[in-house]
Amino acid sequence: MDLASRMKSAIFAGIVGDALGVPVEHSTRQELSLCAVKNLLGYGRYDQPEGTWSDDTSMVLCTMESLSRGYDLEDIAKVFCGWLFDGKWTATGYVFDSGLTTFMALERYRAGKEKARQCGCRTDDDNGNGSLMRILPAALCFHTAPIEPFLEAIHDISAITHAHPRSKCACGVYSLLVRHLLTGRDKAEAYRAAVADASDYYAAREAFAMEMAHFSRVLSGRIPELSEDDISSSGYVVDTLEAALWCFLRFGNTKDVLLAAVNLGLDTDTTGMVAGGLAGTCYGLGDLPEAWLESVARKAEIDQVVESFVASVGSR
Repeated sequence: MDLASRMKSAIFAGIVGDALGVPVEHSTRQELSLCAVKNLLGYGRYDQPEGTWSDDTSMVLCTMESLSRGYDLEDIAKVFCGWLFDGKWTATGYVFDSGLTTFMALERYRAGKEKARQCGCRTDDDNGNGSLMRILPAALCFHTAPIEPFLEAIHDISAITHAHPRSKCACGVYSLLVRHLLTGRDKAEAYRAAVADASDYYAAREAFAMEMAHFSRVLSGRIPELSEDDISSSGYVVDTLEAALWCFLRFGNTKDVLLAAVNLGLDTDTTGMVAGGLAGTCYGLGDLPEAWLESVARKAEIDQVVESFVASVGSR
């Protein structure tokens, strides 16, 4: 795959992962072991048609739309507000899923209480996966930048809603892996390189160094050696990062990665989105059923946004 193909595949694999997970969100692993997801479904948890995606994809599309015009945190926050409060970039015309931390941060921004850089929530309780689920376009957009400005941009875009250092770290580790995968590296090699970069960067910065204990399993490089029972798939940002990495590193094609991610249960749509971004970057979409891609809600409009975004990245 060339670079443009990797970027498009990353985005679409993430969106398909989100859509696979929506009907079974909050289902337990035990429930899914009895009736595993094997295909794209509809009318499950949220009673939405097949191919419906959640807030994960909405915010990814918002981010791509804004970054296609250039990098402006205020513009990204405004587009996010257009989604949350006006239904822009929703699958079916209205918002049916949103995290509390995201809502509180964007409500502050809409009310004019804070600028985009300061409006994110920053307590220990604000470490859900609401910025990790949407950080993929930022990782793609800035992948050629030196590591310091690359991670500063990732952290700032996370902080629009999730400003705690732990959430920023999770987005940073994930984005570093995407960055290395875009070069065409083998996934094991890319994981080792991302771990080395993250360890060097975060250990040298006091605000982040204090968070490193939470990422000990990720930074040990041993995530793929863990058993499924060792992996949690809750909405906690570290759990989501670990679950996505485990699925990506254990399975050998995009379809299998996505199905493994969704069948872990609980926050199925976000695990699917985050794991899908990695799998799409590495493997492409060739092994995904064409019907899955074509069933994605608003596919033609998404195609246009993706094309514009990828072209804008290529022109920088």
